[in-house]
Amino acid sequence: MSTPYQKIISCMLCMLGLGCMVQQQLSFAQTSPFKNEIETIEIQAGKMGQVQFDTPASISVIDATTISGSGPQVNLTETLNQVPGVMALNRNNYAQDLQISIRGFGARAAFGLRGIRLMTDGIPASTPDGQGQASTVSLTSTDRIEVLTGPLAQIYGNASGGVIQTFTREASNLPMFNSQLYVGSYGLLRKDIQLSQKSADLGIVADYSTFSTQGFRENSDAQRQQLNTVITSQLQSDTKVKWIFNAFDMPLARDPLGLTGAQYANASKSSGNNALLDGARKTVSQQQYGVVANHQLDAQTTIQAKLYAGTRDNLQYQASSSNLPAVAINSTWVGLGRHFSGFGLQAKSSQNLGEQVQMNWVIGSEFDRSSELRQGGPTLAGDIKPGLTRSELNQSSNQDFFAQANTHMGEFWSLTTGVRYSEVKLENADYFLSDGDGSGRVKYKALSPILGLTWHANDALNLYIQEGHGFETPALSEVAYSLNAGNIKGNFNPNLLASHSRHFEVGSKWKVSSHQLFNAAIFQIKSDDEIIAQMAKSGQTVYGNAGKTLREGIELTHKLAWHDQLTSSLSLSALRASYVNAFNSINSAGQNLLIQSGNQMPGIAQRQVFASLIWQSDKSIPSKPPKGTQVELDLLARSGIWANDTNVDYASGFAILNLKLRHAFQVRNFENMIYLGVDNLANKKTIGSVIVNQASSQFYEPGLNRNYSLGVQIKHPL
Repeated sequence: MSTPYQKIISCMLCMLGLGCMVQQQLSFAQTSPFKNEIETIEIQAGKMGQVQFDTPASISVIDATTISGSGPQVNLTETLNQVPGVMALNRNNYAQDLQISIRGFGARAAFGLRGIRLMTDGIPASTPDGQGQASTVSLTSTDRIEVLTGPLAQIYGNASGGVIQTFTREASNLPMFNSQLYVGSYGLLRKDIQLSQKSADLGIVADYSTFSTQGFRENSDAQRQQLNTVITSQLQSDTKVKWIFNAFDMPLARDPLGLTGAQYANASKSSGNNALLDGARKTVSQQQYGVVANHQLDAQTTIQAKLYAGTRDNLQYQASSSNLPAVAINSTWVGLGRHFSGFGLQAKSSQNLGEQVQMNWVIGSEFDRSSELRQGGPTLAGDIKPGLTRSELNQSSNQDFFAQANTHMGEFWSLTTGVRYSEVKLENADYFLSDGDGSGRVKYKALSPILGLTWHANDALNLYIQEGHGFETPALSEVAYSLNAGNIKGNFNPNLLASHSRHFEVGSKWKVSSHQLFNAAIFQIKSDDEIIAQMAKSGQTVYGNAGKTLREGIELTHKLAWHDQLTSSLSLSALRASYVNAFNSINSAGQNLLIQSGNQMPGIAQRQVFASLIWQSDKSIPSKPPKGTQVELDLLARSGIWANDTNVDYASGFAILNLKLRHAFQVRNFENMIYLGVDNLANKKTIGSVIVNQASSQFYEPGLNRNYSLGVQIKHPL
């Protein structure tokens, strides 16, 4: 292991040792603040529920208190950066969404999510080809976020380099009204109202929020509104049904684009080339409906069925790469109308196989489909011109079957096994034939086995080892273009292969004491046929396969209650992701570029640290939500990121401090919280994210300067 890794591990071990010595000197009158996390938190360990501490995988849980206390609750980046292995980059560009990667998977995405699965209330928020949008998650009504990394994530099928699941909170026993108002820098305004009630066998949570910003940069203002409604019904003592409806509307999100290195250095708040002249922007409207039904067959066996459907309409105005005068600026627009649906059925049970041998198992199937009419045409100075240049029907679908079993063999050992068989189809029917027929189809098949063993050394220590196989198909947008004699053509590319990966992980979960936790994981991921950008030009990208890649890393988590008013947490990720085989790519000028063996994969930081120190006036630390005053100081440090495969262009690393002040108090039956947050206290100039392999070298998306947010939350019974 390289010297930086050794230094990091040495520092962590020193901190752990110091924490142990300090802990021996501390005496607590209060209940352990981490007791529930160790003993009672139930999570989705793959396709099965399990206590978090006993799960043989790297899995993190972010609870409702952490989410609501993180700030305006606009972006998943507000909380995900504290999860080891996750790199959540805020583009500060609501036209392109967040850039989230897990152990390097998803880093190549120029917009939206790739390579990781996103689910809300058990319903997929990713399409069968692996595309997803993080902005559709309603954080204001989220009860918890679960992040699963490592081999066990492969049980979720295609593009499961990691899995992010969000769950809407349960309805309150009494009619309850919540309201929030946040204001902040650069015109930030977020409002939210929420109604919750449980009456007899019926419960409802309805949350409506709005958000707007003037934007940090030129041409970066945005508006959006969101509705999330979950109705639960206990039809019978053995049957429970959950009805889900959510709507997302973004009538305007201007696109500031990325900046070149020179533009970032001289005018980091400016927009990219022709963003203003071409009116680069996006509008989105999405609705989704779903139902999840659980029926208890007997004391051991439950069956679950889920059904969902929805629509998404997207219209994007792109910017030209032309250097002609403003009056001659021509560009393009792209619009899509998507219909998606899916069905899933599974059965869970628990059986005694002999003395001290118990098996919990699940078996099921999932069928998902997405169909979108994609059209495009010319624009002039941000207005649509007559005529189409693209009209096609893109479809993706999957038929998957899975099984998972956890077998507890006596007091000290448990075995985790699982397998998933997947078939993914990608199809394109071309209706615009004047430039030739670009229709095509391709089918990908994969068998993804998982095997893991856990040693439950004692009530305070679990050690596990696990291996799994996974795969990632191209997204529909990645098979949309082909190379023909060095030119990009709008022809479906059936020759693009799926990437296959082998994940290996060794980890430990250690309850050092009732007030201290320490988790560690070491992993290695070997991939074949990694999907890469082969050539990009004028907003069009042809993708290819790069041969073998290697990801190796270590993740550490440490939590400590120093005394009954002071707690700290630390998460550290170290990852080296590199190309094993050399390969060729083509730049926008048509020149061949040799990507050397050993080059680092772009968009991935080798090291990331999140540290948090929280002091609160009220001594009852375990209270949820905490009362009194809280002061939180967070450190986010990230090493530099390569912007392209050639490892020529680079975004420097940074370390920033964020301060959060919260005061919770009660007036009669009103529960109130006042929040003040100041991010980037030292006002450092940073690069928030990079656009990997951008054709015009507009790689860089600046991070925010010092900025604040002020909010108030009020909760009271009706």
